[in-house]
Amino acid sequence: MIQLLVSSSMAFIVSILLTPVAIRVLENRNIGQFIQAEVEGHGHKRGTPTMGGIVMWIAVVAGYFLAHIRVFTFEDGVGLTLIPIEAQGLLAMFAFLGMGLIGFLDDYAKYARKQNLGLSKRWKFLGQLAVAALFAWGAEAAGIATDLVITRGVTVDLGPWLYAGLVLLLLAGVANAVNLTDGLDGLVAGSGSLVFGAYVLIAFWQFRNPAIYAVDGALDLGVFAAAVVGAMLGFLWWNAAPAEIFMGDSGSQALGGALASLALLTRTHLLLAVLGGLYLMVTMSVILQVFSFRVFGKRLFRMAPIHHHFELKGWPETTVIVRFWIMTGIFVAMGVGLFYADFLVATEGGITP
Repeated sequence: MIQLLVSSSMAFIVSILLTPVAIRVLENRNIGQFIQAEVEGHGHKRGTPTMGGIVMWIAVVAGYFLAHIRVFTFEDGVGLTLIPIEAQGLLAMFAFLGMGLIGFLDDYAKYARKQNLGLSKRWKFLGQLAVAALFAWGAEAAGIATDLVITRGVTVDLGPWLYAGLVLLLLAGVANAVNLTDGLDGLVAGSGSLVFGAYVLIAFWQFRNPAIYAVDGALDLGVFAAAVVGAMLGFLWWNAAPAEIFMGDSGSQALGGALASLALLTRTHLLLAVLGGLYLMVTMSVILQVFSFRVFGKRLFRMAPIHHHFELKGWPETTVIVRFWIMTGIFVAMGVGLFYADFLVATEGGITP
């Protein structure tokens, strides 16, 4: 528990103190956000510093690794002790930073071209493929289970190649879903804090109940998730409406990669669809909009992603943000409830914690 607190608090401190420094640096270098002309009411945001996700990278790395340094215990008093780092935690960190690097290259391409067009789909996919392949290789080398969990006790052995495909699907899918949601001030930072907070609870619960959950390195995954929560909350302080800085693809892609890796490593593949229900809803709004327009020549929404639809209906931006946070809270409560219900079924079935 202390490790979780240290990880989140250190990441929060680094994030909240470093973000205003990043704002000044980015402003001095004229690294600002480009706004699509069709997004009405957002013209005033043009030029707001972006690439703030880099601050979250630093905060997460600092929080995670500092949590593995123990300087005091009640039994031994003051003394430096290094807590072992698990392969699972390093894999989650790799997915976070690897996908974040792809997002950074996308952001930098937009800055270099002075327009809202970054990496081509080909180069972005190749980058995601490389991250997925290395993640799958690392999981195989570390002896991490490479199966698909339908429900607890019902799994499908995928083998190395199909598992790599699952990793690519989740990494790319979740990263793009979070990226689509990152269209309003603080929407992803606020909602993501709730979703990653749920994974702190899930990973810690798995650590405390090893007889039920066959998840090695669960506590380390909780430490990583806690660092992400702290980093996002510190960033949200400056990213809340009206935002003084945006995370950019550097942040949204990294957060998507981290979220996908936690689902893979805690073996909660399908539960992610509930916990991240907001991101699924936003992605489906885009898919349905494109399908409806191409097949029937009509738009289902005034604009996609769906948060812009509600803006065009007259909702103030802050109203959309807060209501979407509330929806995320409901999705997270449902996901954690399902997770705990499965735990109760396991204990009633004779498996002792």
